[in-house]
Amino acid sequence: MPQKEKKIKCVVWDLDNTIWDGTLAEDKNVVLKKDIDKIISEIDRRGILQSVASKNNEKDALLKLSEFKIADYFLYPKINWNSKAESINEIAKQLNISIDTFAFIDDQKFELDEVNFTYPEILTIQSDNYFKITDLPEFKPTFITKDSANRRMMYKCDIVRNKNEAEFKGSKEEFLKSLNMVLKIFPAKEEDLKRAEELTSRTNQLNTTGITFSYNELNIFRCSENYMLIMTNLKDKYGSYGHIGLSLIECRHHIWTIKLLLMSCRVITRGIGSAILAYITSEAKKNHAVLRADFIETDVNRMTNILFRFSGFKELNNKNGKILFEYDRETELKFPDYINLVIKN
Repeated sequence: MPQKEKKIKCVVWDLDNTIWDGTLAEDKNVVLKKDIDKIISEIDRRGILQSVASKNNEKDALLKLSEFKIADYFLYPKINWNSKAESINEIAKQLNISIDTFAFIDDQKFELDEVNFTYPEILTIQSDNYFKITDLPEFKPTFITKDSANRRMMYKCDIVRNKNEAEFKGSKEEFLKSLNMVLKIFPAKEEDLKRAEELTSRTNQLNTTGITFSYNELNIFRCSENYMLIMTNLKDKYGSYGHIGLSLIECRHHIWTIKLLLMSCRVITRGIGSAILAYITSEAKKNHAVLRADFIETDVNRMTNILFRFSGFKELNNKNGKILFEYDRETELKFPDYINLVIKN
């Protein structure tokens, strides 16, 4: 199986002597490092999220970031006196991003060593090298899509959603109904393939195989009569989630096989996996096809294994974590009634 090239999904910055010169607690007139605002803006343009882990007074630090007009770039900033490793772990949980896709930038070797000792999978960078980070391969996405350029703003919408969900008085299903979700399912077109490749390279948790496909490979599938390449887009009353799902189905004779099913981790609690499978199983039944699905176990995709099993898929065989499922046609997998489905041809 092709190995995914490591790509950074989130950069966590220190503040003192990293984003600005000087120590804020000692001098309120600290100044930004040369061109660091341009670096931060470029990282954001590439769809890489950013946050802060700083030992500082939170109010003063946030005010200074606002004065420098860069506060809006940082999601879930942790400005306190906790360990940097603890702060990064909290950021990872709130963003729901695997911690092995993080980079941490600090001027203090002690802080870098502490994070590296606790989470050796994190890329640690000495702040003197900040001007080089956009040249690192880990910071260079193959494509910059509309979804990647808007990623920070979509996460900001998630912050509002999550806050309102926590305050919602009612059941989980009532909250989901209140979102007025619209799920569009459509065959991938050529202009969708950059985002499709990005999804295969970035999506880990809700990914049935972990296999990465290139733009050209996906285009071959798109043009083949033996495959269906399906994308999904989601929006709700708060805004768009963007293109959040990709499905690759091999259609040979009367046997359909889901070769890949993946979704953005941002929709993990929205029932989108069940909705997509409900659509695919319905289409298979209409075409009198037996529906099967490949699953390859990875370190983080246990949720997709559970999704198949709860959706009426039974194991046909299991070879060292490589599972072939088959859908039980007697199972009626209903489309969630809190999601409005739009099918585009």
